[in-house]
Amino acid sequence: MDRPISLCSRRELLAGLGAAVALSACAPASTPAPTAAAKAVAKVGGTFVIAVGTDPGPLNPAISTSGALHFVAGSLYNGLVGLDEQFRPEPDLADSWTVSPDGKAFTFKLHPGVKWHDGKQFTSADVKFTFEELLLKFHSRTKTGVEPVLSGIETPDDLTVVFNFKQPYAPFLQQLNVIEAPILPKHLYYGSDPQNNPVNLKPVGTGPFRFVEYQKGQRVVMERNPDYFKPGLPKFDKLIFQIIPDQATAVLAFEKGEVDYVSLPGSEVARFEKMPGVTVGRSAAGSGGSYCVATMIPNGERKPLERPQVRQALNLATDRERLVKQVLFSQGRAARGPIASTMWAFDVSLPAFTRDVAKANVLLDEADLAKGADGIRFKLTAVLPTTMAKPAEVLKENYAEIGVALDLKLVEFNDANQTVFVKKDFDLGYASYCNGPDPEIGVRRAYDSANIKPVLFSNGASYRNPKVDEIFTKAVAEFDREKRKVLYAEAQKLLVADLPYLWLYESEGAFAYRSDLRDLRPWTSSLAEVAWSAK
Repeated sequence: MDRPISLCSRRELLAGLGAAVALSACAPASTPAPTAAAKAVAKVGGTFVIAVGTDPGPLNPAISTSGALHFVAGSLYNGLVGLDEQFRPEPDLADSWTVSPDGKAFTFKLHPGVKWHDGKQFTSADVKFTFEELLLKFHSRTKTGVEPVLSGIETPDDLTVVFNFKQPYAPFLQQLNVIEAPILPKHLYYGSDPQNNPVNLKPVGTGPFRFVEYQKGQRVVMERNPDYFKPGLPKFDKLIFQIIPDQATAVLAFEKGEVDYVSLPGSEVARFEKMPGVTVGRSAAGSGGSYCVATMIPNGERKPLERPQVRQALNLATDRERLVKQVLFSQGRAARGPIASTMWAFDVSLPAFTRDVAKANVLLDEADLAKGADGIRFKLTAVLPTTMAKPAEVLKENYAEIGVALDLKLVEFNDANQTVFVKKDFDLGYASYCNGPDPEIGVRRAYDSANIKPVLFSNGASYRNPKVDEIFTKAVAEFDREKRKVLYAEAQKLLVADLPYLWLYESEGAFAYRSDLRDLRPWTSSLAEVAWSAK
């Protein structure tokens, strides 16, 4: 489904990735056909209320790859480039860019006159600072891919930024949008701890909307930025992100007209598709938050999970088909490995995981992990977000069949992430590892041994395999996508054999919105262009 534009050919990369390419080679998954409202004239003004299921936490998208955070913060900030529906780069903070003939230097010309929401001038110094002090230290996807191959960033003047690489780096332009590389103000973060800076709770960006209010667990409110550098944008006067953790409550709020956009559980899709005045869409391929694989994270530095046969036993006990049917209501599919099966880099030769409880018990017997008088071999503590309550119960039943007692600790989403990725205080954790349009963007971060750090959505399993590291390094410098696919296939086979993670299912999120909304761009997190249709 996903076809990263920057990898279609070396010729196009060196030409600056600006030309259109054949859609058969580079088009992403199709999105719903535009409604009549989407084709109508936009109305300027009004309020858009969006139901979100998870509190975004501190509104600093440069230090986390949380989908909940980026969905909210994407309208406060900008990246150097945007991505269109075919993942072609388009101007954002940068008006234009060139790539050196050897593919090692990317030069960006910034838009003049851009201001931060507090009135300060945006310059190339903000870009350099954001990468060096924020993204390359804390943003898991950007850090893992860019940091090892970047040799330096130059700012010859206030409106020019040059990124110099040690080697050709094919997917770079796809890592520069507001999701992968949001630019933050140097004057407010310089000399501070960016993870605890008070500005995170009162953010200042360059984006189409300005921050108004954040009430933890309740709402985030934004207002139109009257000084936005893109004429005619944004269309709405106000955005309200209403935090409603319970899906049933969120669905009811939509039906009562209290919110205009809501994520749908699989059980509600068919009913909503019949509702007049409502449009149902499915999550389109986009930047980092696409091709998501729900994943259990065994702590590879704790006994007995450091042993491959133990992870194999847990894998064999996992009932993926039941999870797909009972949790997703068949809005997705059983995972087959670290890369989503709908993505271009997926190795189609990988067999499906089969459930075999008897074999799992044999493996644990052979590992000298015998059952006690109570039928329990060992206990594991699973630290999971409350949104994982249903799948957690299925897994608890699955593992009980092989004598593994699962102690479930269901906590708030951001607390779960801190416990697993930063504090490392868990046996089993969870993440929805989204692949993004390229394995370098969303896959590598979970397996590269250099990414075993207290960074959100990094290598949470503390997995180490030098051969896997080597393959990812080779693949990123290769411009022929067929050759890249061969390398990624090799990596997938090694990973499936090692089982550093337990890949559960590939989710396909559905959402509903009022049919008189127009210009919704589900592949990006910015809401600058969305508007009500003029009556």
